[in-house]
Amino acid sequence: MFLIAGLGNPGEEYAHTRHNAGFDTVDKIAEQIGVRYWKSQGGALVGKGTYRGEELVLAKPQSYMNTSGGPVKSLMSTYKVAPDHLIVIHDELDIDPGTIRCKFGGGHAGHNGLRSICDKLGTRDWFRVRCGIGRPPGRMPVADYVLSLPKKEQAEDFAQATDLAAEATLFLVENGLEKTQQKFN
Repeated sequence: MFLIAGLGNPGEEYAHTRHNAGFDTVDKIAEQIGVRYWKSQGGALVGKGTYRGEELVLAKPQSYMNTSGGPVKSLMSTYKVAPDHLIVIHDELDIDPGTIRCKFGGGHAGHNGLRSICDKLGTRDWFRVRCGIGRPPGRMPVADYVLSLPKKEQAEDFAQATDLAAEATLFLVENGLEKTQQKFN
């Protein structure tokens, strides 16, 4: 069993913003594996399905980005998921728009959602699927950039990144990290 947690902020005002790349990706995975029922559990919206014989728990924490660790830890406990079976999908400023990177472990690079998960779990050793959103233009504050909707070409790049992230996440479940990195990084 894998717990796949897409990071984002709840509410219509944040829907499809760059910071909600994780939510958008989890929605695409749900569509691909036929998850249609979501329930509120452990501070997250949760859907369950299978992919190639592997049970998947899809989660969208509803506690806001900065406190994502609580719901993730709660669901790991409920479903008895070890950190090496946790996949967190999130936006990443340091990766070009429209691209993704997959890795295991690492720091939080100032990402408050990742910081919260690191703090709550007491480990940094879990999978990350990072959706590239690039850096804000000019002197635009990072917070304004990540909480805004991508426009035109940026919207295409954002959709491409979340499509790739969904594909890579399912590929990771089936094939492991090395093959996933070879194909997607």
